[in-house]
Amino acid sequence: MLSGKDLVNEYTWGRTLTPAARTSTGNGTGIDLADTGPEFFGILENGTTSGSSPTLDVKFQESDDNSTFTDISGAAFTQLTAAGAERILVRNRTKRYVRAVATIGGTSPSFACMVLILSPKKSY
Repeated sequence: MLSGKDLVNEYTWGRTLTPAARTSTGNGTGIDLADTGPEFFGILENGTTSGSSPTLDVKFQESDDNSTFTDISGAAFTQLTAAGAERILVRNRTKRYVRAVATIGGTSPSFACMVLILSPKKSY
């Protein structure tokens, strides 16, 4: 997917959810994609998972002002219930900022996870 690419000069990227053990639902940090086109890659990495029937749902939202966010249609990972990784390509972003939203369910759930966003720059 990104083999042979110069990630520093050809992509804008950032961690919207920093690596951490998460036990509750939360919003990621907005990533400024002003110098990119409408598509971005979302990468979800999840390590250790615990709890009874734990679930992790992660979707993407966008914003013009990095304050008021709305869901991006179809921009969600497959639900995780154990350690694993998911990658998606989103092609329908229309606003400047993008963040991930993690919804965690189950009894005493914990997910050691992070979400990264990469988007090709318009020019470099």
